[in-house]
Amino acid sequence: MRKSDITRKTNETEIAVSFSLDGKGQADINTGVPFMDHMLDLFIKHGQFDGRIHANGDTHIDDHHTTEDIGIVLGQAVLEALGDKKGLRRYGNAFVPMDDALAQVVIDCSNRPHLEFRGDIPNAKVGAFDTELVHEFLWKFALESRMNVHVIVHYGRNTHHIIEAVFKALARALDDATMIDPRVEGVPSTKGLLT
Repeated sequence: MRKSDITRKTNETEIAVSFSLDGKGQADINTGVPFMDHMLDLFIKHGQFDGRIHANGDTHIDDHHTTEDIGIVLGQAVLEALGDKKGLRRYGNAFVPMDDALAQVVIDCSNRPHLEFRGDIPNAKVGAFDTELVHEFLWKFALESRMNVHVIVHYGRNTHHIIEAVFKALARALDDATMIDPRVEGVPSTKGLLT
């Protein structure tokens, strides 16, 4: 089984993630950031992963540290679950509509971390959540999972719909990229390694 357990404790947050790439969409999410709970729940569900993501952070200040650190630990958990990457498809691409919004995420499990985010999130807040933290989460996730993550918001008016489409597309693209392809011998790279 491709799974991992990662914890991280700082003076600002305590994060614990148990993650399986080969799951059934079972999620146990409790981060103290309600909007992130919603996004992570649907990320697990739509990626057909299994995940327990618990966080305790300084949300009395704001949601920044908790959201950022969840991205760090979830990225580390995905990287560890990938193991030696033998037989991996490596690339994943997903388009997801959400009413008025259309988002696309393209992933390369390349060991070259990079986030490219194209598109607009029209409002600074969804409820109490600062929407600039979506980029912060995605950047830390890409960095720690050591993946190329390209996010393209093609269009949309409703901020909640746009962000939800992004998280669902991230899940489906990650699922696509991390599937085992029986035709692949070793790792899918002419270099002979993805580490």
